[in-house]
Amino acid sequence: MSRHVAALRGATTLDADSRGEVLARTAELLGALMARNDLVAGDLISLLLTATDDIHSEFPAAAVRAAGIADVPMMCARELTIDSDSAIPLCVRVMAHVYTDKPRAELRHTYLRGAHQLRSDLPT
Repeated sequence: MSRHVAALRGATTLDADSRGEVLARTAELLGALMARNDLVAGDLISLLLTATDDIHSEFPAAAVRAAGIADVPMMCARELTIDSDSAIPLCVRVMAHVYTDKPRAELRHTYLRGAHQLRSDLPT
């Protein structure tokens, strides 16, 4: 299959709202997402990162830049505050737009540290 644009989702949770947690867990999430999908930094097109309203200590994009990926457009946003079973506290989410040669059925979204309940219908 030829290279095409795809979107990958992922999420993780923090133990506490601290700069170190945001940096470590966001880097872990992005690293796992890339490893599971055989991606390298050059495959990334853009990243949309969100954080729940209880995270104030750091921008998730700072973790991506600290990992050496500074040339990819990124946007950080607030996650909606909704009363629901899917409302996970201290949660960072990502939607990564990537170039890949994998068909959609072979892409693996990545949910870490308790965030797996967000999309149990997706292959892991």
